[in-house]
Amino acid sequence: MNLHLEGLIAAPFTPLKPDGSLHTDLIPAYYEFLKHNGVSGAFICGSTGEGVSLTLREKKRVAEAWAACAAGDPAFTVMPLLGGTCIADCIELARHAAEIGMDAVSFTSPSYFKPANVEMLAECIVAIAESVPEMPFYYYHIPVLTGVGFAMYDLLKVLDGRLPNFAGIKYTHEDFMDFQSCLNFQNGKYDMLWGRDENMLSALAIGAKGAVGSTFNYAAPLYHRLMDAFEKNQMGEAARLQQQSIDMIRLLGKYGGISVGKSYMRLVGLDCGQFRLPVRNMSDEQFGAFRADVAALGFDSFKSGPVLAKNTF
Repeated sequence: MNLHLEGLIAAPFTPLKPDGSLHTDLIPAYYEFLKHNGVSGAFICGSTGEGVSLTLREKKRVAEAWAACAAGDPAFTVMPLLGGTCIADCIELARHAAEIGMDAVSFTSPSYFKPANVEMLAECIVAIAESVPEMPFYYYHIPVLTGVGFAMYDLLKVLDGRLPNFAGIKYTHEDFMDFQSCLNFQNGKYDMLWGRDENMLSALAIGAKGAVGSTFNYAAPLYHRLMDAFEKNQMGEAARLQQQSIDMIRLLGKYGGISVGKSYMRLVGLDCGQFRLPVRNMSDEQFGAFRADVAALGFDSFKSGPVLAKNTF
């Protein structure tokens, strides 16, 4: 059950039409786009994918579209975030993921009725993971959104030996002490996927091998170069590339947050629409200013590229 994924795993945006409905017909081209840019998997319906804003049926449709694309592709891992608020829905979605051939599933902490301690969080994980015992199961640690910030080292201690299909953690937090302790737990038994693109170099330095990120959708070449420089011990170059990543990510804060990622996608030729309420989208005037700021970064020199002319989006 321990996949120990490596390289870049994108957290795809969910394509939406102008009326806000799903645009799943775009997903085959999206899959080819990621493959073309050396991305090794997709973590779907997560924060970037607006999973919390999708209905149960919509999540199934998105999962089915990605499963159809990646069927028979052992080099590309697809994992849906099941959710975190309703355990019964998560179990239903996990079983659906197993039926359609997903590679793994993930779950994040309930954020309205929050677990009182790490033992209660583990109970939630066990309840869902046991419904799909044949599938690797990941916990998605993102306390900035869930408000649940237990040390993941403590979670591993509670779950170790109790849940055979518990594979690891998608770690979207800045606690490097906790992350390193998890990496070294039981001699590296569990897969620890880094989730902060702007801190990737620091994570590589303490042993991370795989990462899940939203900016890998539109700037995968930048991170491939960063990882290559790190592997060659070219630390000055790796630091320069990480700063390029940081400068790019700063524009998300400048122009409104997570929705800005879809504006970056427009610039690489894959229009995924806008975010649903309550997320704010930028105006046309703001997009013009954003585009100028992006050009000033030299974005064209490290952005993800299209597959073929016939597949420009």
